[in-house]
Amino acid sequence: MNYLAHLYLSGESEKVIVGNFIGDYVKGRKYQDFPQEISRGILLHRQIDFFTDSHAITREAKLLFRQEFGLYSGIVVDFFYDHFLAKKWNTYSELTLRSFAKRIHAILLSNHNMLPPRVQGFLPFLIQHKRLESYALVDGITQSLKIMGNYTSVPSKSEEAKLILQDNYKLFEIYFTSFMTDMVKFVEFEHGVEIIKPDFSTRLY
Repeated sequence: MNYLAHLYLSGESEKVIVGNFIGDYVKGRKYQDFPQEISRGILLHRQIDFFTDSHAITREAKLLFRQEFGLYSGIVVDFFYDHFLAKKWNTYSELTLRSFAKRIHAILLSNHNMLPPRVQGFLPFLIQHKRLESYALVDGITQSLKIMGNYTSVPSKSEEAKLILQDNYKLFEIYFTSFMTDMVKFVEFEHGVEIIKPDFSTRLY
């Protein structure tokens, strides 16, 4: 899962949100250097990644990108999971995506001193360019994948990834929906995370 999914799966605890957000930048036992709830978020991040990578649906989804991205296929899948979460956001959250993003920005800024230097460096860009909201568009999530390709060892093939997604869009959406159901149950029941979801019984159609 990428940033948006990790943040959503953190639930309501602000400190867990911070820990989950910085999880990729805290290695080994360094999580012990943080306050308890932030440490919990870092460890939750690791468990979410493990659950994602080992899930049968993720393994199927990776096959779509294996030829172009090889061992980095999982990273591409993570990005596109975020796209479908953003696109289907109202299915998963009572807040609008914009309201959620603003809340996240405020939490991260108020905990700025707890963020690793690399995270402090890119946080202004994430906020200014409304990255979390941009994931709802294919071009938005593709742009984020392109940026990663420019700064990491992930192959710079964002356009190829975009074409593969577009050619398999309905299939990937089915993959995501099924996978996300399992993921939400995992964090709620295995890790005690409280996720406030929409009450569809009160909605008027």
